[in-house]
Amino acid sequence: MSEQHTNTAASQRGRVWFEALVAGGSPVAGLPDSVQAADIELAGRAARVIAVLPDPANRFPRARNGEVGLLEGWNVARAVSEAVKADADREDKRTLIAVVDVRSQAYGRREEAFGIHLALAAAGAAYANARQQGHPVVALIVGKAMSGGFLAHGYQANRLIALNDPKVLVHAMYQAAAARITLRTVEELEKLAATVAPMAYDIGNYAKLGLLWKLLDMEQADAPTADDLSQVRQTLTAAVADILSSPRDLSCRLGAETRAASARVRQLLRAQWA
Repeated sequence: MSEQHTNTAASQRGRVWFEALVAGGSPVAGLPDSVQAADIELAGRAARVIAVLPDPANRFPRARNGEVGLLEGWNVARAVSEAVKADADREDKRTLIAVVDVRSQAYGRREEAFGIHLALAAAGAAYANARQQGHPVVALIVGKAMSGGFLAHGYQANRLIALNDPKVLVHAMYQAAAARITLRTVEELEKLAATVAPMAYDIGNYAKLGLLWKLLDMEQADAPTADDLSQVRQTLTAAVADILSSPRDLSCRLGAETRAASARVRQLLRAQWA
């Protein structure tokens, strides 16, 4: 089993892309080292870039490698909600960009005791509220987007953009955990993933589900070149323009052929509940 399908190593890719995007911007003060945010200008519009990053000195050991834990959930919510409050009276509300490289939620006894479900729900709710209040919200997936970490930080975005790279993974859980729960072997799950897109971890299969807005080919995903960064900035700008001319809900994710059954279920439920 490759390292990319396990939960064993911290990734610095989120930090690399965050720092590249916010160069010259204004850092948001008062956040822990594991949550960074900065205000920038993107194609003439204000934008706030937010990332959850590894912090080896995090007071919560289960959240030292890029997981979204108690501090991370509440402080992502804070970074988003403060922007929403500051822009409450503005028509051109700032764009929110979530740089996503999160390996999971933080699994720990302290996390459970102090209500990690509330912290992560606060982050997800903050992004959803921002979207509903008129902020364009874009998630840039540069690494792992796993389980509750992704639900809290990025999944509520109007548009999901991902790098087309083998280290970019999206799933509800790692293969080893999925094997234990389903009473199958990792090898059996890998065989299923070869033919069943939702079982796969790679970004190519995730794109088939219709959830991504754009999939970007990079020259150097680990150390972006000037052309890589330019392409990402142009795509973020195009995403904002698309959001501003579209409904603010997440209906744009339901148009793929592979989601025809999901769309049909939603249609029938709406008819029954009307």
